[in-house]
Amino acid sequence: MRKSLFVLSLVAASSNLMAAGRDSINVVGSSTVYPFATVVAERFGKSTEFKTPKIESTGTGGGMKLFCAGTGINTPDMSNASRRMKKTELEMCKKNGVTEVTEVLVGYDGIVIANAKSAKQMKVTRKEMFLALAKEVPAKDGSEKLVANPYELWSDINPALPAHKIEVLGPPPTSGTRDAFAELVLEGGCKKYSWIKAIKKKDKKKYKSICHAVREDHKYIEAGENDNLIVQKLTANPKALGVFGFSFLDQNSDKLQGSIVDGQAPSFESISDGSYAVSRPLYFYVKNAHVGKIPGVMEFLKEYTSEAAMGEEGYLTDRGLIPLGTEKLNAVRKDVLSLKPLKL
Repeated sequence: MRKSLFVLSLVAASSNLMAAGRDSINVVGSSTVYPFATVVAERFGKSTEFKTPKIESTGTGGGMKLFCAGTGINTPDMSNASRRMKKTELEMCKKNGVTEVTEVLVGYDGIVIANAKSAKQMKVTRKEMFLALAKEVPAKDGSEKLVANPYELWSDINPALPAHKIEVLGPPPTSGTRDAFAELVLEGGCKKYSWIKAIKKKDKKKYKSICHAVREDHKYIEAGENDNLIVQKLTANPKALGVFGFSFLDQNSDKLQGSIVDGQAPSFESISDGSYAVSRPLYFYVKNAHVGKIPGVMEFLKEYTSEAAMGEEGYLTDRGLIPLGTEKLNAVRKDVLSLKPLKL
């Protein structure tokens, strides 16, 4: 009997360990989702008895590594992501004991190419962006062969473009924005070449390496996960371009302007109706094992997915989030509040 009581007390002590060890929610991940999560966290901290959640900008890939490292007070409760969780990441989670994860679709964002307002607005196609930034590009003679990227000036690609040095500031490989930029912009331009597109059917790995590999001769400059740093550099150098989420452009519209891509400028409306081609969904992920263990996790989920936050007139739209629409939001909220496990 004593032994049974001892075992039960150990189990109870273990289940209370997380709550005793940490009394606030810990969120890591995407720099794009960071501003939205921060606004929700601040409101949550002011309007409830719970502490304001701690939000860190680590990049999507970096956030996933931290999130999937295991369960317990030394690991994050949630991870923001500017792309969907990869199957390999979910497998990593499960391998480390994070057996159930719930996916939360927050809304939509556009990938923008922007420059300082003091410069002329850039009009560019995804094909031209691919030619400007890919590691290898089709030879100028029109033959079906790839060569090391020879382009130095934008006007080398198209005489209608400025005779400026190609200089694009953007996120590092750990960023979901970089993943989305490679897929939506670079690959979007790359597959305009039918002979490269045909490679995908035979060798997907080779196709991806052609379309996603970025040149390494300082024409594309990794600016880290700090989007504010890109704003400062673009303001200082009006001839440079920057890559980040539409929401960040929206917050800095006094200093920056979005480029017209494939004939369409980025805007709330053009991303909502799909006419701006370079858009993507935004997510965050919840560690189900921490719900009920770390104080306030379920309450935070309710606030984040509320009509007041994520709705069409919600406070996150003021920060540039493109909302889901009522029907989709209701479906997302239902899955989130029931902690529906993610399956990929």
